[in-house]
Amino acid sequence: MNYRFLALVSGLVVSAVVATAPVAGQAGATGARPNGSPPKAYAAPRTPDGQPDLQGIWTNATYTPLERPKNVTKEFYTPEEALQLAKRAALEESDQTEPGTVADVHYDFTQFGLDRSQGTMALNLRTSLIVDPADGRLPPLSAEGQRRAAERAAARKSRGGPHDSVQNEPLSARCILMDRNGPPMLGGAYNNDYQIMQAPGYVMILTEMLHDARIIPLDGRPHLPPNVRQWTGSSRGHWEGQTLVVETTNLTDKFAFQGSSENMRLTERFTRVAEDTIRYQFTVEDPATWTRSWSAEVPWKKTIGPIFEHACHEGNYGLYNTLAGARAEEKRAAEEAAKKKSPK
Repeated sequence: MNYRFLALVSGLVVSAVVATAPVAGQAGATGARPNGSPPKAYAAPRTPDGQPDLQGIWTNATYTPLERPKNVTKEFYTPEEALQLAKRAALEESDQTEPGTVADVHYDFTQFGLDRSQGTMALNLRTSLIVDPADGRLPPLSAEGQRRAAERAAARKSRGGPHDSVQNEPLSARCILMDRNGPPMLGGAYNNDYQIMQAPGYVMILTEMLHDARIIPLDGRPHLPPNVRQWTGSSRGHWEGQTLVVETTNLTDKFAFQGSSENMRLTERFTRVAEDTIRYQFTVEDPATWTRSWSAEVPWKKTIGPIFEHACHEGNYGLYNTLAGARAEEKRAAEEAAKKKSPK
């Protein structure tokens, strides 16, 4: 019996009741109240300094892909279709794999962590997280974006395989930075929790994966000088009514989100639309990569804490063992090739 699968299905059945509208969880989204009066908009609680209260521990876990599958032509699934797709994805993700394979090692790891099939998740009816362009897919690359993508591919090829050196390993394998640290913040197979804390003039977002703390000033200070580049950029926030708006610049091309350039400009919007739901939206502007801007939307659901430390591979033993294993594989392959060449 796959209890992880049953736990996910049970959670999604509950979520399906509150996430059937395009804006998941918004009060009154399904129509007028029984007495015929218009639905009352949700008003978020306030912090002591009067700002909308976004504080708490939230998850952006989802089975909805960033881009719409090529064989899907509609913007939304029905609740029944979305539930069936989530069930299928959960079953595939939690199935046992061939012992000794990379997939099997990953499966075993998730038994000790809270992955998607074990935790809170909103049933997102969208067929893609991308909401603009209307086809739910990334815009075409610009001429400069195509050139840079080709240069990056050639550089990777010239350096050899991913396990030939530490520097060839992706930043995620080196436990430096992962996509979900953001910005923007997108979920993965596990460790999808975020803790938001607010203080006068600041918002802090603690990311479960690699436990990175993102501190966002709200006091109107300018971005960092153009010559200062950071892994997660320079973020500055302000309030527009109920919505926290965060603009990020000063990124680095050493961590290219979906192949972006260091001049990508990101605008994120956090709106609490229900007691247990934040609508997270972001817009990417980068003419050096794409022919137009594009936007995505992800529901964040309130979940139970605390967030535990994610030590990645503590002491870098994991990275050492990855490279040692690659050298052992090469040695074994060379020995087998020598045996085939030697006379019997």
